[in-house]
Amino acid sequence: MSTPQAPAALRVALLGCGVVGTQVVRILLEHSEELTARVGTKLELAGIAVRDTSIKRDPIVPAHLLTEDAEQLVQSVDLVVEVMGGIEPARTLITRALESSATVITANKALLAQHGPELYETADRVGVDLSFEAAVAGAIPIIRPIRDSLAGDKIKRVLGIVNGTTNYVLDQMTKDGLSLETAVKDAQELGYAEADPTADVEGHDAAAKAAILASLAFHTRVSLKDVACEGITSVTADDVAWASKSGHVIKLLAICEQTAGGVSARVHPALVPLGHPLSTVGGAFNAVFVEAENAGPLMFYGQGAGGAPTASAVMGDLVSAARNRLSGAKGAGESTYADLEILDPGEATTRYQVRLSVADKPGVLARIADVFAANGVSIETVTQAPRADKHGAALLVVTTHAGTEAALAKTVRQVADLDVIEEVMSVLRVEGS
Repeated sequence: MSTPQAPAALRVALLGCGVVGTQVVRILLEHSEELTARVGTKLELAGIAVRDTSIKRDPIVPAHLLTEDAEQLVQSVDLVVEVMGGIEPARTLITRALESSATVITANKALLAQHGPELYETADRVGVDLSFEAAVAGAIPIIRPIRDSLAGDKIKRVLGIVNGTTNYVLDQMTKDGLSLETAVKDAQELGYAEADPTADVEGHDAAAKAAILASLAFHTRVSLKDVACEGITSVTADDVAWASKSGHVIKLLAICEQTAGGVSARVHPALVPLGHPLSTVGGAFNAVFVEAENAGPLMFYGQGAGGAPTASAVMGDLVSAARNRLSGAKGAGESTYADLEILDPGEATTRYQVRLSVADKPGVLARIADVFAANGVSIETVTQAPRADKHGAALLVVTTHAGTEAALAKTVRQVADLDVIEEVMSVLRVEGS
């Protein structure tokens, strides 16, 4: 039996030519021969769709391949790489590409978190791959390990530092005692944060990634609206200093869990014990910590953003998808067989560390303890010290055992209403212990 002859080339369209897109072009052109050997045929860059072809670009980008007619381009190629970001026109263009039987590689986490199911269904119906390794953690391979390497295991929990901007900001606050505002400004000057850092500091970027991770890990559709989201804007330099005193570091975590009741996904700042592997992740780096039933704890660490690192993940998908196309195979698609219930955020289980300013007199601790007990929340430790800056006041730091988010939040509200409480200074969750 004769083997079908490979085509002379597979035509590749690139949508977007910003920082990541430019690096994709560079790798395709500079490593053309090596990529040909790995794929089995040449990857030919057929066109680069941009909004404005007149803008000056890196010299590595061939000007004659630039086009503003993205819709025509995606319907005339074998593979489409989308790195333009945003919902539209990316959603429409990817749909057109899939319907034209083109394989699609995307780094667009917001699009997948909001419209992933319809795109997966289109890819499935047509019989082509939709790959997205670069959408969650830049260069870090995490999609394939969860989807393929751990396909025979049961994932119980995923903890992720998946936003480099906020990790850099919190790291600077920890190391140098900076305020949030100063650390964000530093991140902007270094190019780690956008001029408008809202998507990062409010947690929206991490929430989109949490939705993708939870969907993959638990074989259940989890969308962006299912993710409880809280950013780092309320974290103060004082919070960071107290975290260190209690043996913790503050990180913005994406947390995805499967329990007997269903699946939960949330994003919030959390106290991570200094002995936990995630506590050492500094700068703009990312890390994803996976807890599996049989494999045990696994951590994936590396650069979570940037042109070259993200392009590396894109190219990994591109080579795999090209090989599949040549062999007539198809990679793993969406897996939703479990169809687990999405839990209300209040049902998530966590621990709290609550810092209180209280009247320094007998009986205060007993009254606070009574409120915790009435709500079924167990206290693990209490630390008390006089307030040097305020006569007649004391600081209490209360750390709880695990409880539901709803019970813990209700307890804090009721404690705040006690007449012996001057101020609830901070409430932080404790994760990873």
